[in-house]
Amino acid sequence: MAQPLSSAKPSDLPVISEQRILIPNKYGEKLAGVLHQTGSKKLVILCHGFRASKEDNIIVNLTASLTSQGISTFSFDFAGNGESEGEFQYGNYRREADDLRAVISYLSEQKHEIAAIIGHSKGGNVVLLYASMYHDVPIVINCSGRFALDRGIEGRLGKEFMQRIKRDGFIDVKDKTGKIEYRVTEDSLMDRLSTDMHAASLSIDKECRVFTIHGSEDEIIPVEDALEFAKLIPNLKLHIVEGANHCYSAHQQELASLVVDFLKSNQVGDAS
Repeated sequence: MAQPLSSAKPSDLPVISEQRILIPNKYGEKLAGVLHQTGSKKLVILCHGFRASKEDNIIVNLTASLTSQGISTFSFDFAGNGESEGEFQYGNYRREADDLRAVISYLSEQKHEIAAIIGHSKGGNVVLLYASMYHDVPIVINCSGRFALDRGIEGRLGKEFMQRIKRDGFIDVKDKTGKIEYRVTEDSLMDRLSTDMHAASLSIDKECRVFTIHGSEDEIIPVEDALEFAKLIPNLKLHIVEGANHCYSAHQQELASLVVDFLKSNQVGDAS
C-alpha cells in the first residue's frame, strides 16, 4: 500500500496540498512521488528522462506552471532513480511503463481522474509505450522522446560497443574522473534494442490526443525523430521549438506555455 511521507505545506502557488507518496510497483519496489493538488480532480502525471528524477529542472518547472494554472500534478522517480527503490538499469523502457502503470492504477483508485501523461526524453518514450499498451489516458505529451532506439548508443557506450559487450557481458560507463556511473549488461542493451517505437506508435488509439514537442537544436536526440512519430501516430500535433536543445535550457518558459496551452485547449484545468 502506498504511504504518505509528509503532509501539506504552504506555497506561493495556488496548491491546496503537497504530499509525498510511496507507491509499490509490480516488482515490490517503492516509487517515490509528489502529489500537488490544486482542487481539480483532473491530474497530470510527469515522467523524467534517463538518469534523471522528479527534481529535474524540466519536471519542476512544468509542475510549477501547471499548478499555477490550477492543474493538479504528480511527479515520481522511476525505480532505480532518485528516491525510489530498485537498481538503475540501462534500457528498461517497458519496465518503466510498468512503473507508470502502477502509479496510474494507484492514483485512479484514489479517485483522481488521469487527464494526461507527460514525459521528457526517455520519459517521452515511456508515456508513448504506455499509451500503446494501455488505452486509458486521453492525452499524451512527448517532449523530445527518441524514435530510433538503435541510435544514440555509441555516444554513451563508445565505439564497437556491441563487440565489447558480447565479449565481456557488460560495459561500465564512467565519468570524466574514471568513476563508474552505471553498468550496461547485454540483457539491458538488448532490452533497448528490442523496444520498437514504430510498432508502439501504430498501436496508440486514434482517440488518444498526442502532442510531440522537440527542440530544433537537440544535441542528444535529432529533431528528425519527432517527424517520425508524426508520420505514424494518427491523432498527433507536432511543435518544433526553434533553437531549443535537448533540455530546453533557454526555452523552459516556452516549453511550459506550450504544454499548459495544449492541456487547457483540451479542457484540462477545469476545477472539477
